Amino acid sequence: MKLKTLIQKTKVCLVCCSVLKEELLLLVKQGKLDANLVFVSKYFHVDYELVEKNLRKVLENTLKSSMGKVVLIYGDLCLGQNGEMKKLAEEYGVVKVDALNCIDCQLGGKGISLTADPEHNLMFMGPGMIGFFAHMKEQMLKQGVDEASLDGLFSGIKGAVLLDTCGDAEKLREDFVRSGVPLKILETRCVGLENVLRLVLDAINQC
Repeated sequence: MKLKTLIQKTKVCLVCCSVLKEELLLLVKQGKLDANLVFVSKYFHVDYELVEKNLRKVLENTLKSSMGKVVLIYGDLCLGQNGEMKKLAEEYGVVKVDALNCIDCQLGGKGISLTADPEHNLMFMGPGMIGFFAHMKEQMLKQGVDEASLDGLFSGIKGAVLLDTCGDAEKLREDFVRSGVPLKILETRCVGLENVLRLVLDAINQC
């Protein structure tokens, strides 16, 4: 199916992790996605309890105020390893995207990230994840964690694969270098917005 045929017509509300904020805002700006966007801060991801607490609050408020469909743009693993996010979606009666996490969304969803990194020694990073790690490093340094301990978080990782979703590979690489993530860039993949769009539209069509 050609991408131009994937533009949906029914207005929905997407409750999204802000790690995909740049991609979703650009899709709306391009007219490929007609949706109200509600973002939950990606910085809660340091703690599953914080994610759940704030996500529940946002879902409850959105379901009360929204007149249309509500779709959850979060991965299966974003609340834990035992299907917690799927259970949350079922509890609130909303559909979620078929993806493990945000990186899986950017690569195409449905668990494709597992085959993209079978040895689990790569760090895939799109715009939102680069911002997340830059913020995390800043906060940990303020709390007195030393640089060596921070670098140790990436032990066993071969390098970074940058995912250029928004068509600005140079800026993506510059942001990565500024983030202070102690990994070399192995590759920059121009994946575009199509994967995220397809997953979101698939979820909308299941409502």
